[in-house]
Amino acid sequence: MSLAPPTLDLELLGAGDEDGGTDVEAATSSWRRFWRRYRKNRMAVAALVLLVLLVILAVFADQIAPYHFDEQPVGKTSAPSWDHLFGTDQMGRDIFSRVIYGARISLRVGILATIISLAIGVTAGVVSGFIGGWIDTVISRFVDIFLSIPYIVLVVSMAAVLGRSEKTVIIVLGLTGWLAVQRVVRSSVLQLKGLEFVEAATALGFGRWRIMLRHILPSVLQPVIVYSVIAVGSAILSEAALSFLGAGPADPRPAWGLMVFTAKDRLQPAPYELLFPAAAIVITVLVFRLIGRGLRDAVDPKMKNRS
Repeated sequence: MSLAPPTLDLELLGAGDEDGGTDVEAATSSWRRFWRRYRKNRMAVAALVLLVLLVILAVFADQIAPYHFDEQPVGKTSAPSWDHLFGTDQMGRDIFSRVIYGARISLRVGILATIISLAIGVTAGVVSGFIGGWIDTVISRFVDIFLSIPYIVLVVSMAAVLGRSEKTVIIVLGLTGWLAVQRVVRSSVLQLKGLEFVEAATALGFGRWRIMLRHILPSVLQPVIVYSVIAVGSAILSEAALSFLGAGPADPRPAWGLMVFTAKDRLQPAPYELLFPAAAIVITVLVFRLIGRGLRDAVDPKMKNRS
């Protein structure tokens, strides 16, 4: 997905008549129009419902899960049953409970890593694209160098240095995810610099930082918000890959990727040990991608016709 300059909606940005009372009405009308567009996409609405359920499972895992993620109620592997809906793993731990607790880890990693990467990437992209000169050259060459390194090598190396933990995964994904964000935000800013509203602000004598914060940044945020939803799903997938490679949280933490890794050698006698955490990864990533597409189509309906 690209971060092309958005079609600006003055109502969405809070513009109205001189009578301040119309601003709230305009904003309310804009959100209603946005929701009407979004709910036309049934897959996006279904994905939003699933996301709400995932968040509930993650927040209330202690109350919903029948067992603690490290509890061993039977002490051996058992197939799915009424007592253990997803069965138990080779250590006798309830897989259903571990998948629920794993949702907490995945959502936390995905959201926090995305916040870090967006904060760095948007700031670097706006500064690089608008100021230009040697600052743009330094930032762009720095990004080019790190993008030339294979991603999996970069993140695994960083995780190996920092040690295995959930916090490490968040830091690693946050510090590597901003590189692509910077490139697309910089490209959008370069296009926005030539538009009339930026030239008018410059002619009025506004400073660089005011123009970046008051004029450029709001125009870039709209597509960035859509991108960030998809980025959360990508971060969750990356966390699962790191856990699978042994660079994520260590056992007994119920990371979905780690559960898949420990079950891969037991696919023949107990396929359910791998099936359920793998399905959780696929469903969660798909949910964020569908919501992202729904947001994109609702924000800019023209994009729907191009895709």
